[in-house]
Amino acid sequence: MPSNAIRPLVIVGAFALSLVIGLAGMFLVMGGGGRNIAAPAAIGGPFQLTDQSGAVVTEKSLEGRPSLIFFGFTHCPDVCPTSLFEISEVLRAMGTDADRVNAYFVSVDPERDNPATMKDYLSSFDPHLKGLTGDPEVLAKVLTEYRVYAKKVPLKDGDYTMDHTALVYLMDRNGRFVAPFNLKRTPEEAASDLKKYL
Repeated sequence: MPSNAIRPLVIVGAFALSLVIGLAGMFLVMGGGGRNIAAPAAIGGPFQLTDQSGAVVTEKSLEGRPSLIFFGFTHCPDVCPTSLFEISEVLRAMGTDADRVNAYFVSVDPERDNPATMKDYLSSFDPHLKGLTGDPEVLAKVLTEYRVYAKKVPLKDGDYTMDHTALVYLMDRNGRFVAPFNLKRTPEEAASDLKKYL
């Protein structure tokens, strides 16, 4: 075989070998198969926020119950109210088991979302939902811990809206991230899935 044909084969072979070694290493680090790509420790962390009734909520509040966490804001025109309605429907479908679940709506807009605003806004949704807010620097840290994207977008009339991540985070009874929670199914199917984590 000509030498100029061997060189590409060596490069391809080296790439394939490095890919196999890299994948094997990732497999070992993740502890084998059957786990999410994102390690549980990669999402979440310590926080101290205030709910709509003025009570303090921390990462310790997540322990002992599965939690659904959604980040949004009260001036959101469509995604937030739709997601909160869908979460409300799942909680309704859970019946009395909804008392054994945490459901949090965390503001990405602390300038406008104080506890009173959150309380008024959430009165339209399931009473299990708690709205969490806090000082801008505190919320910024929470957004970083949960890998949430949020950005203020000015509007023509001088007002603003917020671009933000629209996932619902499912946390287990130990406060560790499990996976994004799928709301695009019947409330009964979602409730049945959530009950597995009780």
